[in-house]
Amino acid sequence: MNFPLGLKLGCRATGERYVCRTARRTPDVSPHLLFVLPLLGYRRSVVSRLDDRVITAIERHASVGRVRLIGSRAEGRATARSDWDFLVETDDFATVAIDLPTLCAPLAPVAQQWDRLSSRYCWMLILSGPVKIDLIFADQPHERESPWVETAANLTAIDRHFWDWTLWLSGKSAVGKSEIIASELDKLFEHILVPLGVERRPSSVAEAVTAYRTARRRAEERFGCHVPRELETAVAPTLPK
Repeated sequence: MNFPLGLKLGCRATGERYVCRTARRTPDVSPHLLFVLPLLGYRRSVVSRLDDRVITAIERHASVGRVRLIGSRAEGRATARSDWDFLVETDDFATVAIDLPTLCAPLAPVAQQWDRLSSRYCWMLILSGPVKIDLIFADQPHERESPWVETAANLTAIDRHFWDWTLWLSGKSAVGKSEIIASELDKLFEHILVPLGVERRPSSVAEAVTAYRTARRRAEERFGCHVPRELETAVAPTLPK
């Protein structure tokens, strides 16, 4: 949607919890200026920046005080594969937590879920691209959850967890963080692969993907169900080979 500069976003008709916010949008600029603006110090993209879109989507909730970009993206250390971390401040976490799927809908996530292993509550999104986004509630402690126990009902949730995890690992691989990758492969093996019947710890992300695909197919056969492949299609081509 194209909002003139300063126009306020309307509240949802049925969303009394949401408040109107001023749209963070760059004024329309003639296309021939796209190459000139950076030279003039104009850093704001003519196309809505991802961080602006995320902040606008989440801050429309009445119980969200502030959302800000943190981590490598905020500090200028990011690579193309780096995730986007946002710190979310709220005075009513329970209500915001319930409303997160609706709040994130304008971002068109391919997948969204809670981080099962974070020490703080973290809502994780994958957008087409793929792009990984973490919404971190730093003042909300979270107890690390146990490894998955496979059932017909949770195979899709396990699949979301696996592809989010491997997408995050691809960002670490891009900057050569081999120690982190080794440690995370230990945890991925314990929490996802072992519950699916994998007996050998993978030595790389590529081996983890191969082992997971085989184990998932066997689980689908056991339970007589099918896990959608849209998320895999979005993430797998970007992973290290």
